[in-house]
Amino acid sequence: MDESERLNDIWTARWNERYSKDEFAYGEEPNQYLKEQLQKLLKGTILFPAEGEGRNAVFAAKLGWAVHAFDISLEGKKKAMHLAEKMDVSIDYQVGSLEELNFEPEQFDAIALIYAHFPANIKSVYHKILDRYLKKNGTIIFESFSKKHLAYVTANENVGGPKDIDSLFSIDEIKADFPNYTIIELEEKEIDLNEGLFHNGRGSVIRFVGQKN
Repeated sequence: MDESERLNDIWTARWNERYSKDEFAYGEEPNQYLKEQLQKLLKGTILFPAEGEGRNAVFAAKLGWAVHAFDISLEGKKKAMHLAEKMDVSIDYQVGSLEELNFEPEQFDAIALIYAHFPANIKSVYHKILDRYLKKNGTIIFESFSKKHLAYVTANENVGGPKDIDSLFSIDEIKADFPNYTIIELEEKEIDLNEGLFHNGRGSVIRFVGQKN
């Protein structure tokens, strides 16, 4: 086993452990920013990377979107499918790394990256792969912790989020990863989170909505 495989196994085990509990790690309700932004768009086909237990994907399906999602955690998928059944909606949920999955170029009308904190060494690579799967004029909806968040999570672990600066985001990184987009909104903002067990308290996030040119 090489180093990348070993680290991937550790990463997968971490998320399987978190999602194996009865309670939903980040709750069953959708992320508020996603909820606000998704309802502004015409319904179509949407992808949720790193979707975990499915709260956002299920919400989009309830609105009438054709929903695809993926995560490395099988436990996350199990919870997501239970939630979808409970809410009487259908979602297509795959388990695996992005490069292993068979998404098509320009398959999606929207991609929602909600706290999709991929490992630092692949996060920009993944953003560029995802860009290829988005249709022209398609929309990215993004909310994740900013580099300033390190001070917040150090002060209050209950707010959650990565504790290494390279896994966090800056406005400049988003501009670099998504250069061919009309920026509808891009800001760094302090917000109060109340999402399940692991997002509770004040934190700093990057919010981005962009339309692909």
